[in-house]
Amino acid sequence: MTSLRDRLVDGAYATGWSVVKKLPEPVAVRLGRTIADIAWKRRGKGVLRLESNYARVVPDATPERLAELSRAGMRSYLRYWMESFRLPAWSEERVAGGFEVEDVHRLTDGIASDRGVILALPHMANWDLAGAWVTTGLRTPFTTVAERLRPESLYDRFVAYREGLGMEVLPHSGGAAFGTLARRLRDGGLICLVAERDLSASGVEVEFFGETTRMPAGPALLAQQTGALLLPVTLWYDDSPVMRGQVHPPVEVPESGSRAEKTSVMTQALADAFAHGIAEHPEDWHMLQRLWLKDLDAGKAPHEGSGTQDPEKPEKRAS
Repeated sequence: MTSLRDRLVDGAYATGWSVVKKLPEPVAVRLGRTIADIAWKRRGKGVLRLESNYARVVPDATPERLAELSRAGMRSYLRYWMESFRLPAWSEERVAGGFEVEDVHRLTDGIASDRGVILALPHMANWDLAGAWVTTGLRTPFTTVAERLRPESLYDRFVAYREGLGMEVLPHSGGAAFGTLARRLRDGGLICLVAERDLSASGVEVEFFGETTRMPAGPALLAQQTGALLLPVTLWYDDSPVMRGQVHPPVEVPESGSRAEKTSVMTQALADAFAHGIAEHPEDWHMLQRLWLKDLDAGKAPHEGSGTQDPEKPEKRAS
């Protein structure tokens, strides 16, 4: 039976997609900023976690600087939501003009090669807008995965939303998704994976801003198994209405080593590319959950593994 809380959560998202997308853009921008500032002033668990994560990214930051970063981070986070609620109503011209990418030739050359391309990115800025830009601006369909959300109706809303933007969405459960992704790549297709937070408790340990965390092994394993090109991508906002992005150099498969060793090296290379982009634009990294192993171990209940969903905030995005 669906709980009252689940019904309220689902109703809130339904309202966002039905109401916010009808607002004039300047009104939606002001609304997002107002909600962000209210949430930031309340200093809830999500804001405190965001600040704690920024302390790793900017280790010499003063408390005042961390507070500034978390406020900017919440504004960036709510900009993501306001844009996402409005994306289904955007014209193709608005989507195409809403995103500019540095070194996009790495992506377009990969698509033209029919080799198959894996885009791996962290939770930065608005990856849904980047995805919509790929399907409209580049006229290239792609496949992604989405975590199973509670309630099921909310998961269905996210799947319908992303499919409406031209994406093929697979559930993040079991091994079926991996096999489908591999087939898409062997057919020369494109897949996109949000890949800096492990949801399986079986990810690869990497050093990330000087401490250990786990990141998903999937991107590296898919590249090894299919020969696809693995490209890290980072995103950020500036003061303009246009989102920016960078396609980083490809992560190559090492020539020697076991599969596990190759996966470790490649996942660390992804982590390094993510860290580079996040360090340049920390306020656009929307990580309001525990990420580093020290934090996961400190926050888990006796029966939990260190890769479980953070209880302080429901997961709300594709991964």
